[in-house]
Formats: sequence, C-alpha cells, structure tokens
Amino acid sequence: MKSDMGGSAAGEVIGVIDTAGDRAEWTFPAEPGAVRTARQAVRGRLRGWGLGSLADLTALLVSELVTNALRHATGPIGVRLVRPSELDGVLLVEVSDPLPDPPRERAARPEDESGRGLQLVASSCRRWGTRPGGVGKTVWFEIAVPD
Repeated sequence: MKSDMGGSAAGEVIGVIDTAGDRAEWTFPAEPGAVRTARQAVRGRLRGWGLGSLADLTALLVSELVTNALRHATGPIGVRLVRPSELDGVLLVEVSDPLPDPPRERAARPEDESGRGLQLVASSCRRWGTRPGGVGKTVWFEIAVPD
C-alpha cells in the first residue's frame, strides 16, 4: 500500500488502497488526527479530479462522519470517493467503521455542542443512507456534480 500523505502519526494514513481513475479509497487509524487527515485527502483528490467546487462541502461532511466513527467505534475508518459512470453527475462518498450499529439522527437542542452531524449530511446532499458491511457499516451520501 502506498501513502500519499506524509507527516506525523496524527496525520497518518494507514494505507491508500486505490487512487486511480474515478475512485479513491483510504483507511485511517481511529485517532483524533484522522478527521484532519481525511479532510485533506478528500480535498486533494477532488481538486485533482477538477471538482474543487465540491471540496469544502464534501470535506465538511466527511469530517462529521469520521468524527462520529471516532466517537463510537474503535477500529480503522475507511473513506471512499467514487464517481460512478452509471450515476452521471453524482459523487458518491462512503465512510466505514467496524461498529455494526447504524447512526441515528437526533434532534439537538440549541445548547448542545454535538448531535447535528447527520442532520448536516441529510440537508446537504441528494441522498444518504447506511448499509451493513462484512464487519461494521458504511454511511454513504451522494452530492450532485455541477455541469
């Protein structure tokens, strides 16, 4: 496996699985620095694909999902970006972790410091959902790619 992110252990990418063509996939350690590193990886790949206009929103939503995974799971966190040819005009983003329980949206009160991540995902993308994996689950969302 190759790593395209250098730096300290806090910025460690366990491995870049594939960055060729229309798919990029990373696995991050379940450490606080994973959120920042995932954001950087997502922004860099989207800019490389000429999708810089989606970089900030996608990085924000990935940050929310990676943060949720860090709060509730203990194993590695996977992030995957896909530009599927059969879904023209859509960017598919997936965040996986080893915890099998699906996330739940909750109604955060104004004074709550957390609890808005899934609401942000739901309100910012075309569709989103979860699916079980061999180990754990994947939370995914779709963002429309501008023409």
